[in-house]
Amino acid sequence: MTPAQLRAYVAVVRLGSVKQAAAQLEVSESAVSLHIAQLRKEFGDQLFSRTAAGLAFTPGGLRLASRAAELLGLQDRTVLEVSAAGRGRRLLRVAASSLFAELAAPGLLELFAKRAADLDVELSVRNPASFETLLQTRAADIAIGPQSSALDPSIAAQPVMNYRLVIVVGPDHPLAGVRASAAQLREQTWLLGPSAATDLGAVQAMLRRLAVPDDRQQIFQSHAAAVTEAKRGKGIAPALSFAVAPDVRQGHLLLTPGPHATLEAVWHSLVLATGTPPAAAELSRFASTPRAIQAMIRGAGVSVGHFKPAVHVTLWS
Repeated sequence: MTPAQLRAYVAVVRLGSVKQAAAQLEVSESAVSLHIAQLRKEFGDQLFSRTAAGLAFTPGGLRLASRAAELLGLQDRTVLEVSAAGRGRRLLRVAASSLFAELAAPGLLELFAKRAADLDVELSVRNPASFETLLQTRAADIAIGPQSSALDPSIAAQPVMNYRLVIVVGPDHPLAGVRASAAQLREQTWLLGPSAATDLGAVQAMLRRLAVPDDRQQIFQSHAAAVTEAKRGKGIAPALSFAVAPDVRQGHLLLTPGPHATLEAVWHSLVLATGTPPAAAELSRFASTPRAIQAMIRGAGVSVGHFKPAVHVTLWS
């Protein structure tokens, strides 16, 4: 595993295309394909496959994307932090679950960053299981997403937003308008975003509750990509109710009725109980306000082309 291979893989994940990755890296498409083939051989994992809606990643492919980003991004992150400090700016590092980062974080962080002219906000997508470690090691200032059932005493948690996870299907799907049983849902092809590859969160809770087999699960590079495949009748997709509301109103998607097809959940903000940076403490308080919740809902539903997966770091300033 070489830096060149990791850079090629990161570019493919972020851009969703070998051609675009080659153009950005200023190398040939065959060179990028060779790097990907070498990684597949070394790890014994297909990493991803191509679909009409984009790239569908294996669990191993998602984990490699995250690790590759950490390795390659360490140098860039250090340069940013040193440069920001030299210019008298503060940096707030936010770790978020993939579901929150894709569908709620953009509106929240854009609004919050406007409150302080000297603040840069860095968002990284992380496995919720690592939130406590990230905070305790000062690798992140605040984490937002699902809360672990056994929280370390050094971590303080605050509810941010209640949300509902629903199951949607395309108008031509066999379950359209059907009050499906647990067994019927279990037998479907499940179209999933990156959150399905983690152990915590509403999507995993729904999959476990219904005992959905692994061979019925397809994981895509974003939750938006999974929902797009559901519109095409390729399967069923768990989705945030507020994120799919416009498509439901327009008839592009249908909600699957019944108690097995919905799940209520809560996002929490996590910070250190003591020694929390002031900006992190302020974001934790601000995130649960009506104005912040409205911003999160308005900012939902980014397209596949604009979603930045775990390998991307976004700065608001």
